[in-house]
Amino acid sequence: MTIVSTDVVTQPGNNGYIEGDDAYTRWRNWFSVLTGKMNEQGLKQYVEARDTRMEEADCIKCEKQRDYLLQYSPVIRFMRDNINQLGGDIHSGNVRCRRCTTLQSGGFDPEYGIRVCANQLRNQGHLEDTMAHEMVHAYDHLRFKVKWRDNLRHAACTEIRASSLSGECRFMREFITRGQWNITQQHQECVRRRAVLSVMARPECKDDVHAARVVNEVWGSCFVDTRPFDEIYR
Repeated sequence: MTIVSTDVVTQPGNNGYIEGDDAYTRWRNWFSVLTGKMNEQGLKQYVEARDTRMEEADCIKCEKQRDYLLQYSPVIRFMRDNINQLGGDIHSGNVRCRRCTTLQSGGFDPEYGIRVCANQLRNQGHLEDTMAHEMVHAYDHLRFKVKWRDNLRHAACTEIRASSLSGECRFMREFITRGQWNITQQHQECVRRRAVLSVMARPECKDDVHAARVVNEVWGSCFVDTRPFDEIYR
């Protein structure tokens, strides 16, 4: 009797991903990820298919959590009040939950508002950090007249402040979700690392060396500037 294997083997031309949306195919793809039989390209296809399939559910969940945070989160309410005092307004209509195709949790645009990547969120705490981060950008845009598209020093400064003040660099967040074990200078290292990565993503930035240099140039004045907070408390 001939036995035909149904295992997925990653070979040239076969990245381990199987097209299809039925339960069995989805289980086989999940098993291939679990056992390491899916290469990087296959994993990318798997994630894209999963995000597309879950888009509506992810966005509904994100919107419910967004509305809760706008009403009850101390940091979100505080930032919202301070943005209102500068003539801005952050509300459910300009904090939009969407599916993103890039590896980021959110973004800010002065014309569009805040974009939250619903398919990248781990939980409500992650959403809170993301909203706080982007609301620091909104505050800086109104308070300091940030030149987003042609001034990397401005961009670096607001990224430093957003990473420092949003809570995304607090010790337990770094320890649990990113595997960063450093005890001393952990917060500063996280803020610097994330600011460099954000600056690198801008088209005006040449490379990682350029990004690090710009971050270092503004670090001294921007890291210590905790406005509108009295201090870093998250």
